[in-house]
Parts: sequence; structure tokens; C-alpha cells
Amino acid sequence: MKVAIIGANGKVGSKLGRILADRGDEPVGFIRKAEQAEQLEAQGIQTILADLIETSAEDFSQLLQSCDAVVFSAGAGGAGEELTTAIDGEGLVKIAKAAELAGIRRFLLVSAFPDAGRDKEPAAGFEHYMKIKRQSEVDLVKTGLDWTILRPGTLTDQAGTGTVNLGYTLMYDTISREDVAAVLAELLQYPETAGQILEVVRGQEAIGLAVKTKAGK
Repeated sequence: MKVAIIGANGKVGSKLGRILADRGDEPVGFIRKAEQAEQLEAQGIQTILADLIETSAEDFSQLLQSCDAVVFSAGAGGAGEELTTAIDGEGLVKIAKAAELAGIRRFLLVSAFPDAGRDKEPAAGFEHYMKIKRQSEVDLVKTGLDWTILRPGTLTDQAGTGTVNLGYTLMYDTISREDVAAVLAELLQYPETAGQILEVVRGQEAIGLAVKTKAGK
């Protein structure tokens, strides 16, 4: 399977690319800086230079030709409300349109857990981020794509455990980026999970079994 990863230089996207390459798939990482290519390509991830803000949907559609699926894991990373809107929000709309133009059906979105950060003092930037994440989900659901939305709990850099709690409505918790990437890799193998909005946090169920169950297998 040839998989386009939007945000391939991110901590989740790069881990997903490595997992896909290791199992024999063809990850294609979209990056905005040429200097990001070397490290990704060393992991078996083909790279394409395309700025998510500057590149048009039509141009992206040409770059996505021959891909079987798209994973959108790009994010502004707290760089300000304007960039959050442009990348997490408008960027998602642009890539979804590009996928439709390219004839790609399968589309995975890494979103945000609704309860994340609710134990802290409200911050305008964070509230804006959560609003944009919810809007991006709404925008994706309106498309004709075979979408799956994954809402991970607060991300950590701990080593993956290979086990998670995956469900439609969960209590808030943390999860490692490595385990999130592994869940995405499994979701790509189950088109039956299209149309589902899934939440994922750390847990005790093997990732493969958790995803297979959601696929009705």
C-alpha cells in the first residue's frame, strides 16, 4: 500500500512512516523543508517537498497520484492561532479536496481528545486549537471520502507498549506517540473502519486485536 503522510516530519508521522516501511508498504512523506528529507529517507520513507499553506489543492492532487491512502497528522504545534487555522484547519480541507481530486478514497485524520487539557487553566490558544480540531472533523465528515478519525489522548514520548484502549467514547488518559502510529498503521489495513470516530488512550488490549474488533472482524 502506498500511503501519503501529511506531516511526516512530526513525531507521530515519522513513526508511522517507519512502521509502514518496515512492513513493506510505501510511505510517502510530505514535508515543507528540504533538510527534513535525509532522516526520513534513511528510514525508508520517500519524501516530497510541498508546503501545506502555499501549495494548492490541485497541485497536491497531482503529487498524491498513485497513492492508496492519506494520513493527515500535520499540526502547527502551538505556533500561534493563525498557523493553527492555516495548518490544522484549512490544511486539512485542502488535502481532503486534493485526495478527492486524485481519486483517493481512504483518509485518516489524527485529531484531538475532547477532554485534553481540561484540568488546566483555560488558555485562548489552546481553546482555539480545540475549536479548529473539531471544525476539521466536521469538514472531513462532510466529504465523500472513506474517512476514519482518531482522537488520541495526551501524547507522550514513552516507548510504545503495543497495547491500547480503543473505543468510541473513553475516559481521558495519555498514550505514547509510538502506539498512536501503530494504531494508524493497523487502521490502514481495515477499510471497514471507515466512517468511525475512535478515541485511543493507553490500555491493555493488543493493538491488532483492538482495531480488528472495530472493523467487525
